[in-house]
Amino acid sequence: MVSSICRCFGSTTCTDVTQANSDVFCRVINTFPKGIQMAFAYGSGVFQQQGGDMSKNMLDFIIVVDNPVQWHEENLETNSNHYSFLKHLGAKRICSIQENYGAGIYFNTLIPFEQRLIKYGVIGTQKLVADLVNWDHLYVSGRLHKPVRIVKRPSSSEVIRSLDKNLCSALHASLLLLPETFTELELFTMITGLSYSGDFRMTFGEDKGKVLKIVTPNLEHFHTLYQPIIEKNKFVHYNENLGKFVNLHNEVTRFYNLNGLPRNALQGILKHQKNPNMHGDLEDVIRKVAKDTNTGEYVAKSVASIVNRSSWTQSVKNVPTAGVLKTIRYSYSKVKKMLKGMKK
Repeated sequence: MVSSICRCFGSTTCTDVTQANSDVFCRVINTFPKGIQMAFAYGSGVFQQQGGDMSKNMLDFIIVVDNPVQWHEENLETNSNHYSFLKHLGAKRICSIQENYGAGIYFNTLIPFEQRLIKYGVIGTQKLVADLVNWDHLYVSGRLHKPVRIVKRPSSSEVIRSLDKNLCSALHASLLLLPETFTELELFTMITGLSYSGDFRMTFGEDKGKVLKIVTPNLEHFHTLYQPIIEKNKFVHYNENLGKFVNLHNEVTRFYNLNGLPRNALQGILKHQKNPNMHGDLEDVIRKVAKDTNTGEYVAKSVASIVNRSSWTQSVKNVPTAGVLKTIRYSYSKVKKMLKGMKK
C-alpha cells in the first residue's frame, strides 16, 4: 500500500523539482545516520512560491526516525557541528527535549551544505503518527497538508495509513469551513491555511500573503494530491455549469465531516461550543453538534487553538536548540520576507 502523498510526490517526475535538486535532497539525507523511517523536503526551497526565487532559499527537511535516542547518538558522532550547545547534554537529553517540549520535533538550522543552507527537524515515528491521526500539534501534520518532496518513502504501514488519514482530515475540516460552493483554489487555500490559523508568527514574522503564494503556483500539485480523496467524499461534487465544487450544508453533511475530524480537533470543538447539554458518547455528541449551524465557527476556533499553542511552544524551544545567534539570523530572514511581502 502506498499513501496518496507518497504516490504523488515520491519522484521527481511528479513535481517541478529538477534532477539536480533531486540529487541534492538525496545527498543531504545520505549524510545522516541510518534508521530513518521517512524523510521529506518542503517549503520554498522545494516548491515554487509566487514572487520567490527557489535557488536562494534554504532547503527544509523533516526526518522521521524509529529510535530517536540512537539516531541522535550516531548523528552527534558524525554531525556534531549541526547542534547548538545542547550537544554537550548528550543524546538522551536532546531526545527528551525533542519528545517532551514543543511539537515533538527537534530542529537544527542554518547548516551549510554545498552551496546551500539546510534546516532539518527530527521527529520520532510514534510522535508523527499521533500528530497525523489526532492533530496533537498540527505542526508536522500541517506541513503534510501541502505538497512535499518525499526523499525516503516510509516502510511502516501505520505511517502510510496515517499520512492518508491526515489528508482526509484536512478535507473534512475545510468542508466545514467553506461555503456551499467554492473553487478549487478556494479549497486548497483553506486546506493550506489550517496550519497557519492561530500561528502567532502570522501576526509578526511571516508574510501575510504566504498561503496564496504557496497555493497559486502549485495548484496542479494540490490537485494531484487531493483529487483521489475528494472523489471518495460522497457529499462533494464538481458542478461543470458553475465551475465550482458543491458541498451542501445540512445536518447530514456536517455529521459526516465531523466524524472525519481528528480527536484533538473534536475536543476543541466541544470546548468552544460551551453547551452544557453536550454529554454522552462521542457519536451522540457529534450528532448534536451537527445540528448547530455555527459548527464552522467552532471548527475554526478549535484548529486555531491547536496551532497557536504549538507555534508558541515550538518557537520557544527552537531558541536553545538552534542557539541564540542562529535564532537571530533565522528570525531576521523571516522578518525581511514579511516586509518584502508587505511592499507588494
